[in-house]
Amino acid sequence: MPKRTPSPSTESPSEAGAPPVTSATNVSCPWRLDIAVQTPAHAALGDLLSYAGAEPLVPGTLVRVPLGKREVLGVVWNEPTSLEGAEPDMALKPVGAALDALAPLGEAWRDLVAFAGRYYQRSIGEIALAALPPQLRDLTTTQLARRLKRKTTAGPVAETAESANLIALSEEQTAALARIEAETGTFLLVGSTGSGKTEVYLRCVANLLARDPEAQALVMVPEINLTPQLEARFKARFGDEAVVSLHSGMTNPQRLASWLAAHSGAARIVLGTRMAVFASIPGLKLIVVDEEHDPSYKQQEGARYSARDLAVWRGQREKAKVILGSATPSLESWHQSRPPEGDDPGGRYVRLAMPSRIGAGALPAVRLVDMNLQPPKTVISGALLDAIGQRIARGEQSMIFLNRRGYAPVLACGDCGWKSECPHCSAYRVFHKIDRTLRCHHCGFTERVPRACPACGNPDIAPVGRGTERLEEHLAELFAGVKHADGSAVRIARIDADSTKKQGALESQLAAVHAGEVDVLVGTQMIAKGHDFRRITLVAAVNPDGALFSSDFRAPERLFSLLMQSAGRAGRDAAYLAAQGAKAEMWIQTHHAPHPLFAALRRHDYEAFAKQQLEERQAAAMPPFAFQALVRADAREQAVAQGFLNLAADQAEALPGADLVTRYPAVPLAIQRVANVERAQMLIESPSRAALQRLLAAWQPLLHELRRTPEGKGVIRWLVDVDPHSI
Repeated sequence: MPKRTPSPSTESPSEAGAPPVTSATNVSCPWRLDIAVQTPAHAALGDLLSYAGAEPLVPGTLVRVPLGKREVLGVVWNEPTSLEGAEPDMALKPVGAALDALAPLGEAWRDLVAFAGRYYQRSIGEIALAALPPQLRDLTTTQLARRLKRKTTAGPVAETAESANLIALSEEQTAALARIEAETGTFLLVGSTGSGKTEVYLRCVANLLARDPEAQALVMVPEINLTPQLEARFKARFGDEAVVSLHSGMTNPQRLASWLAAHSGAARIVLGTRMAVFASIPGLKLIVVDEEHDPSYKQQEGARYSARDLAVWRGQREKAKVILGSATPSLESWHQSRPPEGDDPGGRYVRLAMPSRIGAGALPAVRLVDMNLQPPKTVISGALLDAIGQRIARGEQSMIFLNRRGYAPVLACGDCGWKSECPHCSAYRVFHKIDRTLRCHHCGFTERVPRACPACGNPDIAPVGRGTERLEEHLAELFAGVKHADGSAVRIARIDADSTKKQGALESQLAAVHAGEVDVLVGTQMIAKGHDFRRITLVAAVNPDGALFSSDFRAPERLFSLLMQSAGRAGRDAAYLAAQGAKAEMWIQTHHAPHPLFAALRRHDYEAFAKQQLEERQAAAMPPFAFQALVRADAREQAVAQGFLNLAADQAEALPGADLVTRYPAVPLAIQRVANVERAQMLIESPSRAALQRLLAAWQPLLHELRRTPEGKGVIRWLVDVDPHSI
């Protein structure tokens, strides 16, 4: 198996579930086949491996091939080459069984995978195999054929009851829909919360499917918890048969069934999270990326790709329209949709505006509470407490947002200063009161809460700070004496990653909120995005200041988006507001009330906020006016990790494009140690995307080689993160 291009993959692939290796046969194999497989990263075997085949298999065919002592799934990548009359430079292992009952993966799909591999500095095989459903790796040809006998042909899209009673579109929706229908390319749909963006998506999909009986659409959301309500709306409009979902919360059989339906064309609409951008959708003509600004579209493990950016690239490659939707677009997308001005030709996207709410009240009035004027240790100000109490009395709902789960961020001893540090990470373990545990949210290390201080024996150890669990308890205490007209107690619920661990917990909790069985909802950012709560008239953020002065230049952008999204949960039903005689409000408790971010938020003025942020970014030569990548190294010692990166930077000096790329010294990550592994990173930056890519591609062989030198021996792993979202 000769080497090909050095593989950018730097992490070991998953080998779980691989079937046992089969013995090679002595069948004549006159064809050389280039196969993409998930190769071990440390081996640096290359993007493609060559095998001998008895038949000239079509590119895109799935095959079983021997790799070491295992047999693995691979994808035939290129046109086969005849070996007849040629002197092989080395013996090639024969290809095993071909899963030829399945239609080959198309050229457009292979182009997408190849581009993602090149751009994000990973191997083709790593991305290709990760994009396929895990169960496909384990099926025999017989088992696959049996699965494919089930219905896999596309039928007509059902005409449902909802389709027969479509709501009238607003002028803004009509104008946006008309431009999307008339033009091509990528559209940035900037619609305020409650402006009816989802209805525009539905109409675009409906028009496409009615116009083209073979067409398919991909609709993406940032997080799993947003898929159920979107799936319900699409199935109500188009019928159960036409819609499938793809996300990591599904079982392996479910993912395989959805993937096969999309690959065969039976599913006309594919809904999913970031992984769905790699789904095989041969009839793809429309891609929707809802909440396109959301950081969840950026993969943070393995191949660190941006699903939003790949969706745009895929749309261009497959001549499919792309709709990026958001109330607070990413600054990159906003900049790409700028209109022409002077010598500036403008951006590549078409900007469509829908500033008005549909069927909802006016955007919530934003009220700031200056916590500097409150008594010390105040958690909920008196004015906010009174406002929540008024909502409870009228039967309305309130939502309290705090982006920190657990009971308290740390447990501490007042006598000796001991704190609940994690022994394996440079971080504190969070106190969870419900199960009386100290839990590290980085490595997962968990212990029971000690009865006394482990350092000095003081029994009086206390929680410091506040998480959602403690806030829920505090609110219950504050409203303990308040009763409804029928004598029932105030109902407080919490939704975060801890309260929704059990299967179906999130769905049941959301159903309780929608049914009016909750008076005050407490939660993390899980409750701030995308949910259509009709009875919530007040939203409050109790401690949002941490992001105002973060070292991460993207922190203000993320905070503004999160607060705008949170505000959008209030007052979504104008008829309900009118009947209650209520007004929607967004309360923000802050120690920095004069900050310009809050001034723009009070006006709901995203455009002014974006203008100010882009001016700062341009002056500092930061994205989107420059392009960045991180090179990261993990080792048992911080000095080893930093030494590896700094030596790599020195060796990059003579590489193509190095003169246009700035390489900063290696530094520890903000959370320096996780699971007893020290982590360091180096930022590299360039005004030219092409120069940055040239350097990264040429750097890969040097990094692999450096890993084998004495300076690299102590390095556990290294990786490249292109277009990083957090630095």
